[in-house]
Amino acid sequence: MLSPVIVYFLIFHYAVMPGAYVAFVDYNLSKGIFGSHFIGLKNFEFLVQTGELWNITKNTLLYNIVFLALGNIIQILFAIMLSEISGKWFKKISQSVILLPNFISMVIVGVFAYNLFNFNSGFINTMLANGGLDRYEFYSDAGIWKYIIVAFKIWAGTGYGMIVYLATITGISHELYEAAYIDGATTWQRIRYMTLPILKPTFILLLLFGMGGILKGSFDLFYNLIGTNSVLYPQTDIIDTYVFRSLVGQFNFSMGAAVGFYQSLFGLILVLVVNYIVRKVEPDSALF
Repeated sequence: MLSPVIVYFLIFHYAVMPGAYVAFVDYNLSKGIFGSHFIGLKNFEFLVQTGELWNITKNTLLYNIVFLALGNIIQILFAIMLSEISGKWFKKISQSVILLPNFISMVIVGVFAYNLFNFNSGFINTMLANGGLDRYEFYSDAGIWKYIIVAFKIWAGTGYGMIVYLATITGISHELYEAAYIDGATTWQRIRYMTLPILKPTFILLLLFGMGGILKGSFDLFYNLIGTNSVLYPQTDIIDTYVFRSLVGQFNFSMGAAVGFYQSLFGLILVLVVNYIVRKVEPDSALF
């Protein structure tokens, strides 16, 4: 049963690792990866010389930290709420409704956002105008999009993450809850002293997994919401969107590979550091 998974990882994750060499050459399609001219770290100068490395790295880190922290907290909250619902059909319907946004394309999400925030015909501005209030220029205010992007990300990802925590809660023996109920524990006390501690290892494990890609932004989400609106770039530009705009006209594989190598190396270091801290604080929850 494990064979397909092992073969998948060997082919698509390990066999392609020598391709990282593209980041250190001036890639020429006719010469191939190892036949192209070796130029060392010159491709990495692309990120440094632009002068925007700090801003896009900061934005990418902050967004992903919020996605990880707030996303997991809300997923735990929804998982606990669903586990406490007694109605069988209501629970199934609620779970399906919460999970549904995970299957919606980010292109559709971008269209949805545009129809909400468009100045002339957006739903919110139409309601403001009908109420005698001034229309709000959403696409000229970079600050507000920090919250809009986070809201859409949480909305889209809560259902999938909630299932992981709900599965952990489902695996808890009902005898423990029954014993706590007989001893007079309230619902909040059972959640606080039983459910949350049991969910703690799962939370740490998902946090460690998420740390590996913390420098890789949700390109589809950002690009479909922001597009090419340069007014919003200071607050919404991440590494993925910046590199896409910079390379779309150059078709430069080497620079793209350099950015991917930079993101992966940073993620590896971060996972090792966080895992070291977790091993010191909570040894049983560490990856290794």
